[in-house]
Amino acid sequence: MSQNLPEIEVLFVAGFGPISQSTESSATFYVQVLGLPLKPMEGNCDYLLSEEGALKGVKHFAVWPLSQAANSCFGAEQWPTELPIPQGWIEYEVRDLDSATRVLSEKGYRLLVANRTEPWGQTVTRLLSPEGLLTGLTITPWLRQ
Repeated sequence: MSQNLPEIEVLFVAGFGPISQSTESSATFYVQVLGLPLKPMEGNCDYLLSEEGALKGVKHFAVWPLSQAANSCFGAEQWPTELPIPQGWIEYEVRDLDSATRVLSEKGYRLLVANRTEPWGQTVTRLLSPEGLLTGLTITPWLRQ
């Protein structure tokens, strides 16, 4: 069942984490109970992240508020009711985002965002996986060092 698509070359997992509907309960669980080294992102106190290298084996782990994920994908604070609410997110760093985006589109996947450059400098194409995981294919310059 595996199909090799050379146009989509995943280099590494750029980041992952849960999508939270309550920053307070997520902070309690991930920071106080599990003891993860998460802190609010500068200028965005609801986005809890680990500094690069603070969580071994992970380039970027963050608790992403659902309202912010919705805003990133749809430009609105509410997740569309016709789509499943994602419980988590993952981003795969790819060699060629234009090619990967084209292939996903040709294969019939519904792209929520295509080749968009975020305010923080990452370029991303987002879609929901068959399991409902908010999935991004990305170019993240600062993680390619």
